[in-house]
Amino acid sequence: MILNHLWGIYAHPKEEWHTIDARHESLRYSLIHILLVALIPSICAYYSAVHLGWSIGVGEKIFLTANSALMLSVAMYFALIIGVLALALLAHWMAHTFGAEPTYTQTLELSSYTSTPLFMVGLAALYPELWFVMVMGLAGLTYSVYLLYVGVPILMHIPEERGFIYASSVVTSGLILLVTLLAATAILWSSGFGPAFTH
Repeated sequence: MILNHLWGIYAHPKEEWHTIDARHESLRYSLIHILLVALIPSICAYYSAVHLGWSIGVGEKIFLTANSALMLSVAMYFALIIGVLALALLAHWMAHTFGAEPTYTQTLELSSYTSTPLFMVGLAALYPELWFVMVMGLAGLTYSVYLLYVGVPILMHIPEERGFIYASSVVTSGLILLVTLLAATAILWSSGFGPAFTH
């Protein structure tokens, strides 16, 4: 069943990683998981930007036009998917350095399930207060990193000491991908592809 590991990675992550490791899914399954979960932040961000309005402190709420919000949501959706695929590729490339021989599907499972809490933070956009979304984002990031550190030794079949260093390398790669994405967004916005606000 699609998304059948979703509850397990929250309720009992270590046991769920063992379940994932014992019954590796196909590449198609991992892709479907990413495609579905990445819809959450994209749809919630669109709805809040057009219908609820964002409150970023003092002053009136900020709304985007429907077309602008749709363009940004679609771009976010594809950026999230590409980010997970790129992180899986980096994790696969780095694995050999740490004595692991995973398939790309295994590293895709690792990156897709560890990124799931971050994608679920998209639900926080339904209460579009900047402080709330940032707190939820920090909680999601923390749990994603925790899942990564727990899952690497199990899924990659390496000792915990090496797994810690490997997971730290994956986290660093993920942060570099995030900074690259933010820089690309800033460049696009300054080139005239920024959002259009309603008045």
